[in-house]
Amino acid sequence: MTTRPTRTRLALSGLVFALIMAACNQAASPAASGAAAPAGPKLTIAMITHETPGDTYWDIIRAGAKAAEAHLGITLKYSSDPDFTKQATLVQNAIDSKVDGIAMTAAGPSALEAVVKAANTAGVPVVMFDSGIEDWQRMGAMMYFGSDEYIAGQALGKRIAADGGKHALCVIHQEGSTALEARCKGVGEGLKSENMQVNGTDDASVNASIAAKLQQDPSIDWIVTMGAPVALVALQSLGTAGSKAKVATFDLNLDAANAIKDGKIALAVDAQPYLQGYLAVESLWLFKTNGNIIGGGLSTLTGPAMVDASNIGVILPFAQNHTR
Repeated sequence: MTTRPTRTRLALSGLVFALIMAACNQAASPAASGAAAPAGPKLTIAMITHETPGDTYWDIIRAGAKAAEAHLGITLKYSSDPDFTKQATLVQNAIDSKVDGIAMTAAGPSALEAVVKAANTAGVPVVMFDSGIEDWQRMGAMMYFGSDEYIAGQALGKRIAADGGKHALCVIHQEGSTALEARCKGVGEGLKSENMQVNGTDDASVNASIAAKLQQDPSIDWIVTMGAPVALVALQSLGTAGSKAKVATFDLNLDAANAIKDGKIALAVDAQPYLQGYLAVESLWLFKTNGNIIGGGLSTLTGPAMVDASNIGVILPFAQNHTR
């Protein structure tokens, strides 16, 4: 199978690194430290995502963005809609309100191309994060922060195969998301894998769908979910189906971290969304105040970071702080 170029790298300046370390060492409300915001203009940054209601992944994104807001003394305006066309409307609204910069996801690039062009025409800088790694340059964004989901999927597929996995069920909970599809494509390069589409907003339906599939095909020995909340539902499905399949998930939250500690979830692939939210906001501040561009024209990778029994003791306190 042909793979696309993987010429991506993690590019962080000394200032960026220092700010990240400060963010990671503080509690969920960094403003409580009393540290003075950097001198400079008061900027307004819009963050616009395709957040699915109830998905805790986005809470961690927002925690990182809010930390940057507190550290930098800016105003952050967050909005979201899982419908890509409606997300485009939110981006246009931000342009019309004359924000100083836009940080956005691009899981549905075809619906967002025109509005990114509109931002460029209006002189509003755009950076992307979480999704859109294949498309951000073509669409006209200045920078990208996130995990290469295809590479992350490959890494997980190889890991499952190394652990003896033979047949994975890859559960996609948001239809049309190019990022989730890329994850499953990568997983399928490491072992036999098949995709299953579910409605991520209906846990009962997800449970029933996964359980039915496990009962139908007992050769499935791994369930791979695209988000921590779905992984927790999959654990219920195992009981319903009487299956001994193992569960792996992309993304992490406190419940999933505890499940890893308890040996219920085998591992998680963490794209470090706190870092994505922080860097996306901070990069716009750096550009507006100092003309800096991070990454040298390449994507800035925040993952994949594997979390399993070997390192959950280190990660769990941060998950308890809602930053991992």
